[in-house]
Amino acid sequence: MAELTTLARPYAKAVFAEASEKSALDAWSDDLAVLSAFAADADLAKVLVHPSLTSEQQAQALIDVCGDKLNEAAKNLVAVLAENKRLALLPEIAELYEELKAKLQNAVDVVVTSAYELSDAQAEKLAAALKAKLQCDVRVTSEVDESLIGGAIIRAGDLVIDGSLTGKLSKLAEAMKS
Repeated sequence: MAELTTLARPYAKAVFAEASEKSALDAWSDDLAVLSAFAADADLAKVLVHPSLTSEQQAQALIDVCGDKLNEAAKNLVAVLAENKRLALLPEIAELYEELKAKLQNAVDVVVTSAYELSDAQAEKLAAALKAKLQCDVRVTSEVDESLIGGAIIRAGDLVIDGSLTGKLSKLAEAMKS
């Protein structure tokens, strides 16, 4: 994972610089979302790394699948990535780009994984508390994982807060073993 991030970072920074210069942050977000969704598809991924295809054919295959959803700059990115055998990095590039964009906009995406679905009031209260703690705008998305038993795990970039009952039981078991 760290290796993919290391390989993807220069591409994400270059795309971000281009998007910032052209005031096209949202357009690039859309293009990268489309590209990463298609690149992550298992069937298309096989085509994108097939040894009998040239890099131009691989790039064209991805561009054809995306249809008219891409602008010329995004098509150029696909060509460069194909030429360097880096098409598989598209999901990672998109993720890094979104982190750079959020940092510029002083915002953070927070994923809350809880044992039960969060109510709107709970999500708003959590967002307000995190906004005060992190001192930036917070966009909360929630997931349900019933194996947590109770509580929640909050992920905001590198920050992870494990307040789940499963996590607390694991810490207790570890403390009892030592």
